[in-house]
Amino acid sequence: MTSTSNAFGSSGFHLAGPLRLDGRGRTAIAEEEQYLRALIEHVLFTRPGERVQRPDFGSGVDSLVFAPSGDELAQATRALVHGALQRFLGDLIRVDDVRVTADDATLDVLVTYAPLTAPSGDAPRTVQVSSTPTPASGGAP
Repeated sequence: MTSTSNAFGSSGFHLAGPLRLDGRGRTAIAEEEQYLRALIEHVLFTRPGERVQRPDFGSGVDSLVFAPSGDELAQATRALVHGALQRFLGDLIRVDDVRVTADDATLDVLVTYAPLTAPSGDAPRTVQVSSTPTPASGGAP
C-alpha cells in the first residue's frame, strides 16, 4: 500500500468507521477513499438531533422516504444532500453532482465527488446509497 499526504500532513490513513479491530487485534485503519465514503454515509444516514454533542449534524434524508415521489422530492433531496455534504465535509471533498431516484418507498442517492487533496486530473468518485423504511418491530423482515 502506498500512502499519500493530505493538507493536514497525515499519511492518508484514518481510523476505520465504524470503529473496529482488525485481524491483528489493533484498531482498524482505512485508506482515504474508504474513509471519505464512510464520512459521506455518516452524513446521509444521520438524522439531525441524533448526535448529542452535534445536534445539527446530518442530512434528514430519511424523513423524505415516505414523501410523495416526483420531481419535488428529487429536488428537495438533492438540496438536502448537497447542503449537508458541503456543510460538514466541505473541507475534505468537493461535491460535483447529486442524482436522486425515488421509487415507491426507496430513495436512491448517487453522489459524485472529488477529494480536495486529489490531483486535478483525478477521476471523480461516486457513492451510491439507498434508503428504505425499516419494518416495524415484530413485523416481517
